[in-house]
Amino acid sequence: MDVKLDATNRRILAHLVANARIPITELAKAVGLSKTPVALRIRQLEEMGLITGYRAILSPLKLGLTHVTYVEVSISDTRQKALEAFNAAVRRIPEVEECYMIAGGFDYLLKIRSRDMTHFRKTMAEEISALPYLGSTRSYVAMEAVVEQNWIAPEG
Repeated sequence: MDVKLDATNRRILAHLVANARIPITELAKAVGLSKTPVALRIRQLEEMGLITGYRAILSPLKLGLTHVTYVEVSISDTRQKALEAFNAAVRRIPEVEECYMIAGGFDYLLKIRSRDMTHFRKTMAEEISALPYLGSTRSYVAMEAVVEQNWIAPEG
């Protein structure tokens, strides 16, 4: 279900995406409202399920996780039980930062974050290759992050 947002709610969300710890008074000033209506709008956005939580975003680079590889995965069985088994197993691999089921020439796309090529190779050999129903993989090493963002879609 698409949620219709007015310009003020979009500004509130944009500020929260940029800094979820922004004080309500500062946020209210930034969007041109007083504290109470801003707090009410945030509560409504949470109740609508638009805001699903708040979290600390860690710096992978400062944690030494500078190596990013995207892995195409084809699985040998695409029945529901196989998909559920694969999904549960891939969620347990800490190096898998993102995993998407894909419609196309392969079944899943994984984003693997590791310290270096040795760490990645070990993750592939010990974790990824042990995933249930794994058919084949194809890996692509990222050389540089050009765009990484969390955003709120513009109105319209």
